[in-house]
Amino acid sequence: METVADLLRAKKAEIELQLKGIATPAEEQGSISFGKRVGEGTSMAVDRLSQVAVHDKLQVTLADIDRALAKVDEGSYGVCDICGEPIGDGRLEALPWAVRCVRDAARR
Repeated sequence: METVADLLRAKKAEIELQLKGIATPAEEQGSISFGKRVGEGTSMAVDRLSQVAVHDKLQVTLADIDRALAKVDEGSYGVCDICGEPIGDGRLEALPWAVRCVRDAARR
C-alpha cells in the first residue's frame, strides 16, 4: 500500500524531471526578435515565456510537496499552515501536497 509520503516523493521526482526538461536549452537557437510580423523568433519567444510560467508553477508545487513531506514527518500533515484547521479530505485527495485549506489557498 502506497503511503502519502510515497505518493509525495513520486510526484516530487516527476516534477524534478519536468523541471530538468524545461531547463535544458533548446537545440535550435535562433535570434528572437519582435517585429510587425509573427515570425519564428516571435514564436520562440512566446514558447519561452510559456515555459517560464510553467517552470514557476512547478517550483511552487515542488515547495508545497517539500512542505507536505515535512508535515508528514512532524505529524501535522492535513492541517492548514495558515489557520491550523484541518484541510478537507477532498482537497487532500485531489492535491496530496496541499498545505493550506481552500479558504487560505484562495488568498495566496
